[in-house]
Amino acid sequence: MLSTAREEHAALVALLNERPNGARWPAITADVLEAGSALAVWHSSTQATLIEEPGVEDPLAVARRELERWSAEGHRIVTVLDDEYPERLRGIHQAPPVLFARGELRRDERAVSVVGSRAASERGIAIATAVARSLVSLDISVVAGLALGIDTAAHRAALESHGRTVAVIGTGINKVYPAANRDLHEEISRRGLLLSQFWPDAPPQKHTFLMRNATMSGFGLATVVVEAGEQSGARAQARMAVEHGRPVILTDLVVERNEWARALRGRPGVTVAAGIADVVNAVERIVDDRDAVSGALRWLTPA
Repeated sequence: MLSTAREEHAALVALLNERPNGARWPAITADVLEAGSALAVWHSSTQATLIEEPGVEDPLAVARRELERWSAEGHRIVTVLDDEYPERLRGIHQAPPVLFARGELRRDERAVSVVGSRAASERGIAIATAVARSLVSLDISVVAGLALGIDTAAHRAALESHGRTVAVIGTGINKVYPAANRDLHEEISRRGLLLSQFWPDAPPQKHTFLMRNATMSGFGLATVVVEAGEQSGARAQARMAVEHGRPVILTDLVVERNEWARALRGRPGVTVAAGIADVVNAVERIVDDRDAVSGALRWLTPA
């Protein structure tokens, strides 16, 4: 009998909770994608390893109850098997198995990440603001991580320009981090998209922000690094974007101040922008190339 989406969601949540045979989330995601069914993976992986114990609730029943609670809290839950899952994100090896969303989730989003330092300079804030406004003028969504500094400037500029912004956060969707961005968190959930790959009540942790950066890279068409330090999350995202085959645009500000940025110069897909116009021109080329490839694929695909 064909499984329903609800059963598939419950099976995936149960797999992620129980982690049969000690499997990590990326391995579970890969197995589910290969099988095309979380329920099939659940049955095959738990047949001999999970024995029912008296008084212990069925993990599938626990997962169903969690899903009902999350839905009642107003979260939209999309798994890597669902048609609504962002197609570009599905293509990276760190693809999150589950996404929690508030706002409009688009399967094929024209989006570019704008990232940088929390302790941003006035020049960095001005660049991030101008870049975000330019992206809005091109009908491109502005993606950032809801952090202080560059991220906040990019989100606010997009909203003030009546554009769309996507916040990919490093905590559960019920958490607000940093607390200073509570109003921005709520506004983005109403006017754009708030996206998390963690259980809704998950607290901020160092590794979750790096996972968030990988998701931002995979979600967007490109990453613009405005200003960053030698050990920043923006640096990590630039590196991951290169691994994902996504274009990276580095401002001259970040190249002037960081050895890692200078080391990326000349790498395939990496552009150094001398000003806002250079950033916009680079994004336009990326979008044009993407549209050309999409058009060719549509032409080659039988109706």
